[in-house]
Amino acid sequence: MKFKYALTSLALSVAILSSVPSTAFAIGGASGAKVDYQVQGKIGEVVMNPYDIAPLTAVIRNGGYQLRDVHVRIVPKENGQEIAYKVNNKYLLTYGGIPVFGLYPDYVNTVEVEYTRIQGSKTENIKESYKMYAPPTYIESAGTKEEQSALFTIDVKKVSPEFKDRLYLLNNTKDKSGNGTRTVWNNPTGGALEWNFTTANAIIDTSGDIRWFMNPSSIYDLKSIYRAGVMMGFKQNQDGALSWGYGQRYVKYDIMGREIFNRRLPDNYNDFSHSMDNAANGHYFLRVASSNYKRPDGKNVRTVRDVIAEVDQNGVVVDEWRLFDILDPYRDVIMKTLDQGAVCLNIDASQSGHTLSEEDLAALDSSDKFGDIVGSGAGRNWAHVNSVDYDSEDDSIIISSRHQSAIIKIGRDKKVKWILGTPAGWKAPFNAAILTPVDSKGQKIACQDSGCEGDFDWTWTQHTAFKIDSKSKGDILYLSAFDNGDGRGLEQPAM
Repeated sequence: MKFKYALTSLALSVAILSSVPSTAFAIGGASGAKVDYQVQGKIGEVVMNPYDIAPLTAVIRNGGYQLRDVHVRIVPKENGQEIAYKVNNKYLLTYGGIPVFGLYPDYVNTVEVEYTRIQGSKTENIKESYKMYAPPTYIESAGTKEEQSALFTIDVKKVSPEFKDRLYLLNNTKDKSGNGTRTVWNNPTGGALEWNFTTANAIIDTSGDIRWFMNPSSIYDLKSIYRAGVMMGFKQNQDGALSWGYGQRYVKYDIMGREIFNRRLPDNYNDFSHSMDNAANGHYFLRVASSNYKRPDGKNVRTVRDVIAEVDQNGVVVDEWRLFDILDPYRDVIMKTLDQGAVCLNIDASQSGHTLSEEDLAALDSSDKFGDIVGSGAGRNWAHVNSVDYDSEDDSIIISSRHQSAIIKIGRDKKVKWILGTPAGWKAPFNAAILTPVDSKGQKIACQDSGCEGDFDWTWTQHTAFKIDSKSKGDILYLSAFDNGDGRGLEQPAM
């Protein structure tokens, strides 16, 4: 009975409310010839995270005025690092106001701005400050016991005075999540689709504070084939914007989070990872793989980390380097010394310390097992190219091949110019391209397959082999590389 009464009363209330003119409950409507947001200063409203992926950014809208001569300063925390900058007029027009970059997370920031405000013939120079609360850092959890925070904590050991104003972009993969890595390629098989992890991307200052981070939820979906992958290959372009790739996409965004482009890989390729280099003419060099390659044995496969595709500004492919055609995909001396549980291998950690034998590789090659597994021949991870660097001096590329323990320069004609690495296992014509180490006096350093005398050594399973442009000239090249050292000296455990 009480239940029935309650329903009757509710129905009566609804009937009464429905008879009242809706305008009596209006709380807004069109603003008319004004902007009805809160305005802190003398121009327009504050828009936080204006492009959805950079929560520690904001735009102070121009309020309908023209703005010039803009300067921004983020007031630092006690003992913190100051971020201050001038704003080019073209960006005032692009963002419709003053771009603010470098806010502290979970903190009420004070932002000081100075600008010239123009309305008709009236010009004013204005200095004012704004209060902006920016949210805490956030990224999806992988659900592992090792995770302790959303992003990472920074322990600053030492800051040299000449580097005190630097900002550093950190790009780090999180552990495998239960939300991803559930899909593999079909028609044909192979590739590295399952190499799929959420990525933590942030910019830190030299005080160890996070001043920018990416919330990729609007452009990234770990459960989607074409919107997931590992975000890698970040590089700042000449215009200041960032380019990178992930999975089946390559993209370019500015630091405010504004999309310049976000493209699917061209259909001839799949599985971007590790490296995306940009050239002065606006072209990009993408480390990808073939989406359908017919092997000499007639099998169709997707290949793994062994193709470089060059695309122009419009995403049209203008050239490619098919490394399974250019190099020897059956050179296996390095593969037989790799720790099968090491970093960068899509394999169970229980295989730590294990290696592959000649018999293992031969059996694998005669099988139909293809994909992100160490093995010789196209369709397996025989090359594991983890960087590509375009050299405009001679229109060539420099690649780092982890599973060949070699840094290799290849020309536009697809011919190998030189190989920096152990000579072990390189057959003709590649053995003629191996560089000979010399000392500071030009004297040849005594080397064997497993290493060299003195302080010099080859790199082993290296990453990020880049030409240092500021030091290099002509045929004198300075290179930097990270020597991971797995399989050093052709041994396991490494020497």
